[in-house]
Amino acid sequence: MPGSVHEMEAYMIHRSPYPDVTIPDTALAPFLLQHAGRLAEKPALIEGETGRTFTYAQLADATRRVAAGLAQRGIQKGDVLAFYCPNGPEYIITLLALWTLGAVPTTINPLFTARELAYQLKDARASSLLTAPDLLDKASEAARDAGIRTIFLLGSDAAAGAIPFAALLAEDAAPPDVAIAPRRDLAALLYSSGTTGLPKGVMLTHANIVANISQLHAITHVAEDETLMVALPFFHIAAWVIFLHMGLTRGATIVTMARFDLARFLQLSQDHHVTRTLLVPPLVLALAKQPRVDDYRLSYRVIETGAAPLAESVARTCETRLGCAIQQLYGLTETSPITHGNTEAPGKPDVISVGHCVPNTECKVIDPASGAALGPNQQGELLVRGPQIMLGYLNNPEATTRAIEPDGWFHTGDIGYADESGAFFIVDRVKELIKYKGYQVAPAELEALLLAHPAIADAAVIPSPDEEAGEVPKAFVVLKAAPAPEDASPDSLMAYVAARVAPHKKIRRLEFTDQIPKTASGKILRRILVERERAAVSAPERPTVNP
Repeated sequence: MPGSVHEMEAYMIHRSPYPDVTIPDTALAPFLLQHAGRLAEKPALIEGETGRTFTYAQLADATRRVAAGLAQRGIQKGDVLAFYCPNGPEYIITLLALWTLGAVPTTINPLFTARELAYQLKDARASSLLTAPDLLDKASEAARDAGIRTIFLLGSDAAAGAIPFAALLAEDAAPPDVAIAPRRDLAALLYSSGTTGLPKGVMLTHANIVANISQLHAITHVAEDETLMVALPFFHIAAWVIFLHMGLTRGATIVTMARFDLARFLQLSQDHHVTRTLLVPPLVLALAKQPRVDDYRLSYRVIETGAAPLAESVARTCETRLGCAIQQLYGLTETSPITHGNTEAPGKPDVISVGHCVPNTECKVIDPASGAALGPNQQGELLVRGPQIMLGYLNNPEATTRAIEPDGWFHTGDIGYADESGAFFIVDRVKELIKYKGYQVAPAELEALLLAHPAIADAAVIPSPDEEAGEVPKAFVVLKAAPAPEDASPDSLMAYVAARVAPHKKIRRLEFTDQIPKTASGKILRRILVERERAAVSAPERPTVNP
């Protein structure tokens, strides 16, 4: 057993149980298109809504044409092009074309307002924008505000001030030969709030993303005969690193969906014999509980999930119902994105664990207040170190310094712990912890319990101001259409949770609601509920309180 403080800290650093992998020193585009020659006639991309297909050879050719077209219209190495559009083959082709040129994509939620869009365009110093016809009005407004030079418009129809994407595909020329330094040159400028504050530009290099794809190969065993479907929006890094990139580097086929709809998702899964998908926990919950799922013949081997905690009861139900494995993955935009993952084995004991570090990665848990390293089963902030850690935040050296220590440790801002085997469990975000009489309460833990209740369709827990306790846990609950009355009263639901947690974790207020506000990637927008709760504090009547 270690003796000195230094030895103890080293003892508490967790390393991957997987052997280190060799990470190619290459730019992204050739790495992702490495099978284009060998699998020339195999479908690489299928547009789910239309069936339009690009073989591996056609994908490589479209990449060449669009890269040449962008270059002829002034896009050079280091330029930033913003994506403000739904999923589709053109999204992927444009990414590959930009990486061919050494240019940089910044991806934006198509639900953003013109104001929100303009903020990111300005901060990223974007010079051009790719958008869709139904988003053109908002895109044009934001482009004027941000000084965007060129707008590219999906489709073939001309529009005032926009270049149709078909014009790029029509180019039949070789793009310029651009030298790319994988460890220095940016491959993505994605936006994240980190642990606090306004969204910041996360600078990821070609080497960061190539490293993470190589690391993922050790834990996600995608086969060449598989068909993958990306249900998450492409502006989220998980959609295009975990699935798009894993699929292409393994020679698999990828089905895209412009926008998520459960019935369409199930139909496409059946029609294309989809074997693997990536879902946020609310969608895993839908597959576990929605009656309509039984109407489809599904062929899933593995469902990967992440972005939020998943209740064990939901994971087990989904595995049993669909005859597949649920694999938990964990990471952040700043980590390209994956740092941890459990196995693909169905029925594994720790289905709610995010597993061990991926290869070439170290992690540790520290006390958020003192910074001291913590041992097994002690909750604290998770820190990680590895080749997938971002270069830093754009134009924000102070935030970069707060996030990445001089010796390379990155502060995730997530609270978790490791068990004796080195498997990790994520409890919640540092900034989302509820302080009840000085005790820390993790909302995600209570939400998992609520979701296991048969009368509950969805739930979120937030801190509610309280004169005596400072904060108390309050639940917002969406009931199923026809729950049993005795299971659906606030008192019975709060008692259900109270019987399963320590006294300081009890839910003490509960409010029924029609919908839980969430991001497109499935994360609960707690700030909206918190703001609603604060506005109600001065109201004469308070929601139900459980002493």
